[in-house]
Amino acid sequence: MAVRPAFCISQNQKVIAKQIEFQWISGLSFQQKQKNADSLQNAVKQAFPDASPLEVSTKSRNELGRKLSAFNLKYQGYPLECVFQSSKVFQYGGAYQDLLQKSPREAKSDPRLKESGQLIAFYHNGMTWALEPKTAFYDFIYIGAVLESLKLDEIQQIKNYNYFTDIEFNPQKSVNSQARTVAEIRLMLELYDRIPLYTRQEFITFYQNYIAD
Repeated sequence: MAVRPAFCISQNQKVIAKQIEFQWISGLSFQQKQKNADSLQNAVKQAFPDASPLEVSTKSRNELGRKLSAFNLKYQGYPLECVFQSSKVFQYGGAYQDLLQKSPREAKSDPRLKESGQLIAFYHNGMTWALEPKTAFYDFIYIGAVLESLKLDEIQQIKNYNYFTDIEFNPQKSVNSQARTVAEIRLMLELYDRIPLYTRQEFITFYQNYIAD
């Protein structure tokens, strides 16, 4: 068995995580990861009868879920994953802008990301982002990538779902989750029927008001 979060919106309009226990199939193949995603989805449905879950990853059986993967989204013309990795600033190096020219998988696995000391900030478009609020930088560029990469009717389809999962996300190993950010988008659509064009400070204010850490 394994436990992973499913992100949803609470009654007081906060993005929260529900911890879901589900049957885990060991292995690293695409098919096994997809089966684990299915198992997680089924567990969400069993736990919450009103659930309409969306797996947000390349392992999703739903086309919208695959399009929302950070490996498939583009931000300012570059793969979102490359933008995120190329923005990391460490104690002894970074931001490594050459990662923009690599594939998402190459960027994510670049050895410098583990050999340059502690992560201390993000730097992108001439602006430095602090590590707090915790996932604000990732969420900000992810939402920008959704606006850039998806059609408006595709974005509106997010309203058809109320729980969001990512089988690749393990909160014991990482902080940012694309499923969590899609839950934020779902909340924006519920509040405004659109994704607002936030400035950085406006988004941080939204984050502090509506995201439960």
